[in-house]
Amino acid sequence: MPTYEYFCESNGRTVEVSHKMAERLGTWGELCERAGIDSGRTDRRAPVRKLISGGAVLTGKAAASAPPCETTGTCCGGGACGLP
Repeated sequence: MPTYEYFCESNGRTVEVSHKMAERLGTWGELCERAGIDSGRTDRRAPVRKLISGGAVLTGKAAASAPPCETTGTCCGGGACGLP
């Protein structure tokens, strides 16, 4: 399942969560529930926004620390390693 980072302007916190690509989180309360964290003193209705990031898929295994070109034996230019 992909991971995403969300930012809450009300408290300045960024939280990483996993959810389906079609799912959208819009409030601090939804984000805290998904992440399994306490909402603290921040209003649960406070809006959050998804940050643009590279994203990742959690598989339960540690990710390889080497870049894809070193682990697959094929390298490409322009920062698009691993893309078809």
